[in-house]
Amino acid sequence: MTMSATRTPASADRPRDGEGAAPAVPSPGERRRAARRQQLVAWLFLTPVTLYLVLFYALPLWRNVDLSLRDYTLRSFITGGAEFVGLDNYREIFTDPTFPTALWNTVLFTGLSLVFQYSIGLALAVFFFRRFPLAATLRALFLVPWLLPLLVSSSVWAWMLNSDSGVVNSFLQTLGLDPVFWLTSPDWSLVSVIITNIWIGIPFNLVLLYAGLQAIPGEVYEAAALDGAGRWSIFWHITFPLLRPVSAITLLLGLVYTLKVFDIIWVMTRGGPGDSSTTLAIWSYRLGFGGGSPELSLAAAVANVLILIAFVFGLFYIRAQRKALRS
Repeated sequence: MTMSATRTPASADRPRDGEGAAPAVPSPGERRRAARRQQLVAWLFLTPVTLYLVLFYALPLWRNVDLSLRDYTLRSFITGGAEFVGLDNYREIFTDPTFPTALWNTVLFTGLSLVFQYSIGLALAVFFFRRFPLAATLRALFLVPWLLPLLVSSSVWAWMLNSDSGVVNSFLQTLGLDPVFWLTSPDWSLVSVIITNIWIGIPFNLVLLYAGLQAIPGEVYEAAALDGAGRWSIFWHITFPLLRPVSAITLLLGLVYTLKVFDIIWVMTRGGPGDSSTTLAIWSYRLGFGGGSPELSLAAAVANVLILIAFVFGLFYIRAQRKALRS
């Protein structure tokens, strides 16, 4: 009786299903098949983006490079068979008298636009970051220039800066000042399009920088206030340094956008008078579509120079971001 009571059945010594059993180790073949399945799924997700980049970026860019390396006319562009001329088109545009003027105007237009767009956008972002009545309404009103089509904004500014009937000259005359030939004077045409582009680009900077300000922890400002730091000191030593990542991407996007601005200048001055407001983008359009005999290969060469400039600045940005992450 005692022995039978203390004897444990043999089935009790075996672990039940799923209890204490060692997990099955997949074989090398199973692991390879699982890895291939994961790669296939990843490529399926990447296929739409890859097709989009190839069709709308890689192929047009390759076509533009091919255009710049051949002597295309309007007929050969349609029928094909243009002669390969290598870098002759680039030599021609670099020796053209218009090139230094267009390059300098592009530098001025881009540099001044970025400086004032960013400075005014940052000032407005800091201003609206302070809570006060109607702040959201006023911030929404500042977005109007960004929401309007560029053709509409350019046309409105062309009317405002009209030498004879523009409201800007009417206001100057009420102050006893002489009217300014904003759009027809070589001294003022580039200034006019820069002012217009600054006005259009301020809301973009305001939105991005305001979002960057919201990402800064409030505890940082509370600690600075407890240490007795003033507003100006808080801005220079806390706000501005912590906004550097957002500022970098804002300036880079603004640079790429401003380099290729065409609508504003073409609507307001068409790059004139003469070449006084001609940028590389305007010059490329003039060569390709602005005259009776289109120079498609030269236009493509100018466009490629513009793309190369944007690419170089993009590389500088990536390098700066890597250094910032390492530090």
